[in-house]
Amino acid sequence: MTKAEIVEQIYEQVGFSKKESAELVETVFETIKQTLSMGEKVKISGFGNFVVRPKNARKGRNPQTGQEILLEARRVLTFKPSLVLKNILNDEPVDSSMLAAENRD
Repeated sequence: MTKAEIVEQIYEQVGFSKKESAELVETVFETIKQTLSMGEKVKISGFGNFVVRPKNARKGRNPQTGQEILLEARRVLTFKPSLVLKNILNDEPVDSSMLAAENRD
């Protein structure tokens, strides 16, 4: 699914204009990007968690030449799906206790 398709879904299901839908989607994504860039976790209940974590510098190897290289320390983005999302993907039942447990974390 593309950003344009998300805008289209909001336009059709919520009734905002296409311009309003596009602005809403842009605002949500920009807020998520800014929050992650500050190193904060983004938790979307019923969907999952986006977490930025540090990755230490390490030695690597160029696969073409076999030459050792130093990979610099960096931050990586990880996503951990919620139990609700996992169950939906696996055609398993979802109940309200899952959402309650998720909201406690």
